[in-house]
Amino acid sequence: MAFSVLVAFIVTPWAAVRILKRTQKHQEGEREDRLTRLYRHVMGALLHQARVRWTFLGVVAVLLVAAVSLFYFKLVTVKMLPFDNKSEFQVVIDMPNGTTLEQTQRVAQALASEAMKQPEVINVQTYAGAAAPFNFNGLVRHYYLRRGPNIADIQVNLLPKSERSLQSHQIAKQVRNRIQATADRFQARIKVAEVLPGPPVLQTLVAEIYGPSQEGRLALARQIRTIFQRTPGVVDVDWYVEDDQCEYKLLVDREKASLNGVTDDQIARKVAAASAGQTIGLLHVDSAKEHVPIVVRLQRAERSSMDGLRNLRVSGTAGQSVPLRELTRVEEQTIEKSIYHKNLLPVTYVTADVAGVVESPGYAIFNMMPDVDKLHPQPGYKVEQYTARQPSDVSKYSMKWDGEWHITYEVFRDLGLAFAAVLILIYGLVVGWFESFVTPFIIMVAIPFSLVGIVPAHGLLHAFFTATSMIGFIAGAGIVVRNSIILVDFIELRLRQGFALDEAVIDAGAVRFRPMALTAAAVVVGSAVILFDPIFQGLAIALMAGEIASLALSRITVPIVYFMVNRHRHGVRSAQNVQA
Repeated sequence: MAFSVLVAFIVTPWAAVRILKRTQKHQEGEREDRLTRLYRHVMGALLHQARVRWTFLGVVAVLLVAAVSLFYFKLVTVKMLPFDNKSEFQVVIDMPNGTTLEQTQRVAQALASEAMKQPEVINVQTYAGAAAPFNFNGLVRHYYLRRGPNIADIQVNLLPKSERSLQSHQIAKQVRNRIQATADRFQARIKVAEVLPGPPVLQTLVAEIYGPSQEGRLALARQIRTIFQRTPGVVDVDWYVEDDQCEYKLLVDREKASLNGVTDDQIARKVAAASAGQTIGLLHVDSAKEHVPIVVRLQRAERSSMDGLRNLRVSGTAGQSVPLRELTRVEEQTIEKSIYHKNLLPVTYVTADVAGVVESPGYAIFNMMPDVDKLHPQPGYKVEQYTARQPSDVSKYSMKWDGEWHITYEVFRDLGLAFAAVLILIYGLVVGWFESFVTPFIIMVAIPFSLVGIVPAHGLLHAFFTATSMIGFIAGAGIVVRNSIILVDFIELRLRQGFALDEAVIDAGAVRFRPMALTAAAVVVGSAVILFDPIFQGLAIALMAGEIASLALSRITVPIVYFMVNRHRHGVRSAQNVQA
């Protein structure tokens, strides 16, 4: 903007003198076009007939309220960032704890076969027991840390964007519907993880449960998970809680062991070698690139049961062979579950995604909040829900809505505060220029008019109102204010030249419309290049539709408001018979 001012004051006048023909002269009395004459006629009626004027302003107010109400009726939905159009996504599989690697691999292959039935899928690759090569999601959601026989990943690759009509998000939803029945049959929990443009969160929907005891948090988390599962549009429900798993301990009868001359260390090394294996040497093979380790351990069928391990025999000091069954006893217990902390507070996570019915997490959360309010983990109080901060008191059970919703809330809150600061700065700047505390309000009254075009345009194009849309609205406010300044400044110029107030007001809109229209056209043309980009579409819609709407409304509304505010100060020295 600073550089463009230099161009406007230096380069443009110099180029005009050099390039334009000197014989061309501006003719004050040139004939106006039909549209300008119509504008003068309509503005004359609006200024001189109070009923017509108030009717017009009422229509403008109704249009503004109707546009904003599209948010309330969910015809336009708010989301942090829209879905991108990538050529890949990932299916994350979690089998019940204790599932063997072979069974996990079979389930992954079955789900991959179902995914291949989608026409846009060109190939898949399965990973069992280890995470797939991680992308952005794998980095921020810690998928790269996944290890174990009960986990698997499926990498799904799609046709190039130019060879398919559907976006990757729509394909991912269809693939989820295809594989969900197979996953339910094998008791597998799946998550269709798209490569999103952001934000970097654990999952789209995250409920953080806080409370004084682990058992209470698990009970509350189980209830909240049930609410997630029965809420329409909420999919891929999971929680950060392991299934109950049995742990077997071999306890040595030290009296019997000492009588047979067997130590605890001998028994431990025997069991470890039989189950996990023990390397006893290297096999040198000429055709192999590296030496092959020789590992000794029991066959899988024998080492998979306690009876097989307890049938092992260990040698005593006297040379006798004693079975472990006679020296040990088995104690069975449940493995303790992991305890997660966030900012030093113990927490239990319930996660999910949104697809189908609702595509924005905020609306799903609003639907679930009343059900969470009905939960009473302890007599006397209900679960307190937090949005932007953690609870300070964990002596009572509470929960915080996190994930994409938290980032969305913070971004739109901060953008709103920034916009308020912008309005204050614009007001101060205009006060200094016009030396009036009222004129800036007249100039800034046109800022909300851009919403009349922005919000319906998002609805017509089925686009989310995103953070980039909000940025476009804020950026467009500067252009709207510029147009209003052009009108008001021209009105005051005409007043200084001796024109009547109504003549000056009408003349401003008629004469200064061309630079305003050219500005709007430049904004529309410049924004059109990003209209079809998935991420920046909201920015383009806000700039294009907002500029068009504000141009159409501010050309009439700003002069009318200026006339209404200043007519008593100027004594309404009007020209009733304004001729076109």
